[in-house]
Amino acid sequence: MRNGLDASGAGLTLHIGFLLMPEYTLSTFANAISVLRMANRISGKDLYKYSVFTSDGLQVTSSSGIEVIVDSLPANPDDLNMLVVCGGYNIGSHCDKNSINALRAYAKKKIPIAGICTGSYVLAAAGLLDGYRCTIHWENLSAMREQFPQLEISSRLFVIDRDRYTCSGGISSIDLMLNLVASIHGHDLVQQISEQFTCERVRTENDPQRAPLKYLIGASQPRLIEAVAIMETNIEEPLGLDAISESVGISRRQLERLFNRYLHRSPSRYYLELRLSRARLLLLQSSMPMIEIAISCGFSTAPHFSKCYSDIYGNPPSKERSLRA
Repeated sequence: MRNGLDASGAGLTLHIGFLLMPEYTLSTFANAISVLRMANRISGKDLYKYSVFTSDGLQVTSSSGIEVIVDSLPANPDDLNMLVVCGGYNIGSHCDKNSINALRAYAKKKIPIAGICTGSYVLAAAGLLDGYRCTIHWENLSAMREQFPQLEISSRLFVIDRDRYTCSGGISSIDLMLNLVASIHGHDLVQQISEQFTCERVRTENDPQRAPLKYLIGASQPRLIEAVAIMETNIEEPLGLDAISESVGISRRQLERLFNRYLHRSPSRYYLELRLSRARLLLLQSSMPMIEIAISCGFSTAPHFSKCYSDIYGNPPSKERSLRA
């Protein structure tokens, strides 16, 4: 498709535009564009063309004080295959009417739209994330959930939901763009790109942001934060939910409501993902035998550990370790 991003575009040069907001995060922008540059270099082909814009064609300064040369957004949205909004500091005050109107015009033309770092906020303000899953940098999670309560906002590194792409910023823009390139030009090319960037592995949508829980849910839920802290200190011998709820002074029912409301999963599911996340670190960063990893993360048998791991990460732990090797 001319305006889309899928495997049918593998033989075309795909044009991706980057819309810079004032005080945008330079590293997030540079990481995203570097993946496209490296895809062209390794393939020896012009797989991607990229252009940099502001809504009015005037220069904006990044949060680090650096400026890059920009153009005005194309009047014809069909000139782009994708538009990426690059946010940064004070995004609420920089979310201007020109940018919102331009994004809505592009969305009407079915152009895939991405928000990186706090660019997700601009998409939300334009109403372009209604009915979509999305994410944003962990420092902005609580505020965005308060301002846009209708949205399904995740704490994942990045989220791809149909023609909306959002990521949390920092180096997660590398992961987002690598997954985008993989969906169009295959995993072999992505493997070569990640090797050039000395990336140990390409992270997926299942990887969470590493952030203090108080930023993910706000500081208004001390019992929930305490319950998670108890889980984190009882990985090898997991506690029952009744024991955890009793320790924090609420009923099991209340505990389940808190997890579902603020962490969007049941306590048992969150606990399982916590243990598997710890297991994945051991799997990728140590040479511990599989059964020792399983036991140290609260799994009594290797088959049970392998099944749970595959359900979350898509590959059994043995395959994950062999891919890393």
